[in-house]
Amino acid sequence: MRIAIGADHAGYELKGLLKDELVRLGHTVHDLGIHRQQPADYPDIAFAVAREVAEGRCDRGVVVCGTGIGSQIAANKIRGVRACVCQDSYSARAARAHNDSNVLCLGGRVIGPELAKEVLEVWLAEPFSGDERHARRLGKIAAVGRAGNT
Repeated sequence: MRIAIGADHAGYELKGLLKDELVRLGHTVHDLGIHRQQPADYPDIAFAVAREVAEGRCDRGVVVCGTGIGSQIAANKIRGVRACVCQDSYSARAARAHNDSNVLCLGGRVIGPELAKEVLEVWLAEPFSGDERHARRLGKIAAVGRAGNT
């Protein structure tokens, strides 16, 4: 799988560990920064990762900031992106199976490295269920996104 990954300064260290894990698992990684510890604005990173996914250059994306929350909000502004914050494997599994999540957001100040790797592996491995009720709900979300309003 082609995975875009990026982080701000709060997620820089965890991003490095996750990037190594992705390579170990055999994925192609597109590292969108930051590439050294420096101040960075999480929306810029989240937008870049989300665009890679939305425009089809990557299959999925991972963004790491302080809590994952700001990155999730930013990434979800890009049409076609379904970003989620997951801090446990149950949420990661549900995000994929029920919500067909394509961008995972993690908090470098919230989740430890081993749990983050576990969450990432579960999120990557879990397929979308394809269940009619979940597909119907995702269709409603996509329709509002296309309309550009609520």
